[in-house]
Amino acid sequence: MSLNPMSLMKLKPLWECFTNAHPKFFKFWKAVYKTSLAEGTVIEFKVTAPDGRELASNIKLTKDDLDFAALLKELLS
Repeated sequence: MSLNPMSLMKLKPLWECFTNAHPKFFKFWKAVYKTSLAEGTVIEFKVTAPDGRELASNIKLTKDDLDFAALLKELLS
C-alpha cells in the first residue's frame, strides 16, 4: 500500500473541518490512547440512527491493532 501525497493534501482541510466540528471526540481518543490502549482492551461502538435503530459491536485489541494505532498516530501527527 502506498500513500499518494496529493491525496493526503486533499484530506487535510476535511480533517481540520471534522476536528473543529467534533473537538470532544478527539480529546476523548487522546485520553484513551494515553491511558487505556493495551492488549486485551475492549472497545465498544454503538450507533443510534435518527429513527432510533441501534447497531453495536466491539473489538478486543491485539498487538497488531496497537501497532496499527501507533502508525496512525505517527501519520496524523
